[in-house]
Amino acid sequence: MSMVSQPDGRPDGRPEEPPDTATGPGHGRPVHGPHHGSGQDPAHGSGDTTAHGSAATASTPASTPASVSTSTPAAAPDARHRLTALQGLAALSLDAMASVAYGPESIVLVLAAAGGYGLGFTLPVTLAIAALLAVLVASYRQVIAAYPDGGGSYAVARTHLGRRTALVAAASLVLDYVLNVAVSVTAGVAALTSAIPALYDDRAGICLAVLLLITAVNLRGIVDSAKAFLLPTAVFIGAILTMIVVGLFRDAPASTVTADGHASALAPHATAVGALLLLKAFASGCSALTGVEAVANAVPSFRAPSARRAQRTEVALGALLGVMLIGLSVLIGRFHLQPVEGVTVLAQLADASLGHNAAFYVVQFATMVLLALAANTSFGGLPVLMGLLARDNYLPHVFGLKADRQVHRHGVLALAAVAAVLLIFSGGDVNTLVPLFAIGVFVGFTLCQIGMVRHWRLDRSPGWRGKALLNGFGALLTGVSAVVVTATKFTEGAWLVVLAVPLLVLAFEAVHRAYARIGERLGLGRVPEPPHRARSLVIVPVSHLSRLTCEALNAAVSLGDEVVAVTVTHGAPEDRPAAEALRRDWELWNPGVELLELPSATRSIGRPVAAYVTDLTARRPGTRITVLIPEAEPAHLWQRLLQNQRGAVVAHAVRRDTDAVICRLRFRLEADARMW
Repeated sequence: MSMVSQPDGRPDGRPEEPPDTATGPGHGRPVHGPHHGSGQDPAHGSGDTTAHGSAATASTPASTPASVSTSTPAAAPDARHRLTALQGLAALSLDAMASVAYGPESIVLVLAAAGGYGLGFTLPVTLAIAALLAVLVASYRQVIAAYPDGGGSYAVARTHLGRRTALVAAASLVLDYVLNVAVSVTAGVAALTSAIPALYDDRAGICLAVLLLITAVNLRGIVDSAKAFLLPTAVFIGAILTMIVVGLFRDAPASTVTADGHASALAPHATAVGALLLLKAFASGCSALTGVEAVANAVPSFRAPSARRAQRTEVALGALLGVMLIGLSVLIGRFHLQPVEGVTVLAQLADASLGHNAAFYVVQFATMVLLALAANTSFGGLPVLMGLLARDNYLPHVFGLKADRQVHRHGVLALAAVAAVLLIFSGGDVNTLVPLFAIGVFVGFTLCQIGMVRHWRLDRSPGWRGKALLNGFGALLTGVSAVVVTATKFTEGAWLVVLAVPLLVLAFEAVHRAYARIGERLGLGRVPEPPHRARSLVIVPVSHLSRLTCEALNAAVSLGDEVVAVTVTHGAPEDRPAAEALRRDWELWNPGVELLELPSATRSIGRPVAAYVTDLTARRPGTRITVLIPEAEPAHLWQRLLQNQRGAVVAHAVRRDTDAVICRLRFRLEADARMW
């Protein structure tokens, strides 16, 4: 009997098929257990919920058939890939540390509208910001203890303020983190182009290069980024503290060379300061507080005990930031500095304290580097937040996956991609992005503080009234700041943030509804009936005889009750010799498996196989059909360019048009030493 069949022999013209047997499907029973959203754990993969069928991949060495493999539990995370308190300061505080370069200047520029009299309020406004900083640090220490899984304001709001409010907090933080990357990189590059004007026209390209560098470092893990940025952070902190200490011992500026010849930005003949102006100065200066929340968002990135280490980092960040802000404000008043066009206040302070010498340039260079690297705070905090949102089914589950080095790789890449779009859109101009910055973080601050008030009211631990009062006062301050910042910057571009927050919330909701529908279709949270055996049929596409064909049939007869090999034939004259040779060789080999020819009028390979599977499915509703696609896996990566990708084409067509299980058998080719 011939082992090669053609569809011409059937009365209805359809390809031949194996005998028919079927079993009926069952229905699941509800289970009274916890069910969270779609119930998929991102850490273990959510599966391909968009494909019609199931896909499995088998690998086999060149001398053995495919076999069933079992997965082993992931090893415990290596502490080497988690942060110490000092490393956390370098990885997660750069945004806040770098803000001393523009925080005091923001206050001075606002108060300059009231002339020299207004500048006298620089220190009181800074002290108010420092007081708010102390409130925020104390609050986030409690947040870290109460929510050691990270998430910051999102986690607090989710527990105490409801789902929708939590999504507003998350959307605000996402926007702030993305904008922080763009603003930090552009600010650092702006400092560079100020020192080297010849680079000004290339600032957009330089911004993208800096972003690429920071992204590459973070893809190696947050610990590697902390180690890489530890030295610049230490140099910057040391330079600022040295400048403050030296300046406090001076009675007059050591130098004014930097400001000489530049026009003053001070308003003339102003003798009064209104409450609105002070409020605006306070709100502008609060930009120095961005980044304070990053430690609370990234608690899982610390070594055990993670909460305690994160709390130490938060306190150290608050203490250093407070000392630097107050110290710089004292120097501004001591030297009676005025804002001038084209020169930063920090540059004037370095000139007045240290003189126009090498130390001055150390401060400027350290500031430039840290401003550019301040984007690293977002890379440390946002991927963790995105992982929590993915766990709660508000973002695709892929953002919850972690690489071996404890890095949310997909979150890092997504952040880099969006930041790159912003950099290209702005052309590397920091002034285009600054009006959008710092609004989201104040929304997060406010919601977090309100949530902590409710936390204390429910907790009622010793001293809860004082803690609730402290958080309530902080919520009032940050809420007022959020309103003032939004109102004053609304026409300058802040309306984009006001519009983007609800759009992000709607996107989160859409993802959540999609996962809910997927979970309902999959029957998540319900116990299905016990597994039952159905008759199985394995289809093996072949194009020629080889060891690959033999291994594929070995695997197929091990997996299924029936096996059918299929080959797609074309009617063109140049294709007939190959089809006849395969038919002749198959009969000589006689493997005990029938070879079915699927004629195709076009050059398509995948569609005839998918059509055959569809026909079998209609005729055999109770049969489990598997398409086993054999593929050679080269020993060297570059050799994959030599493959024809026929297996991928067939797999795509079958997955798109049928419900069959797809098994791609990898036949590993051993390296040939003679090639090298």
